[in-house]
Amino acid sequence: MKVIIYGNMDLENPADVKPMLLAARPFIDGALAEPGCIAYAWTEDHLTPGRVHVYEEWTSSEALEAHLRDHWYRDMGAHLSKYPRKARMSPILKYRIEHEEPVYDSTGVARGHFFTQKS
Repeated sequence: MKVIIYGNMDLENPADVKPMLLAARPFIDGALAEPGCIAYAWTEDHLTPGRVHVYEEWTSSEALEAHLRDHWYRDMGAHLSKYPRKARMSPILKYRIEHEEPVYDSTGVARGHFFTQKS
């Protein structure tokens, strides 16, 4: 079952976001190369200065667990520790994906409800 990680963090100094993200490239690329990594995105929020969004997608809990034990995770943590962050208002969460469908149906209409049975 797929796993999604999503959350955000706010750096104390908004000017640190771009240099932090650019210097994080090797750790991001390393995570993306790990088995089971579908997506690993760290992005600047252009409406909230200093905020960074974290989005990860993994093929399974086992793949995520392996990532959390790998040096790329520890190396990213060490990198982030160089940049003071504000106190977290909400945790970074993980989600198990039980069922997924495209937002747009076969006629091109966006739908919020799920129409097919889960496998």
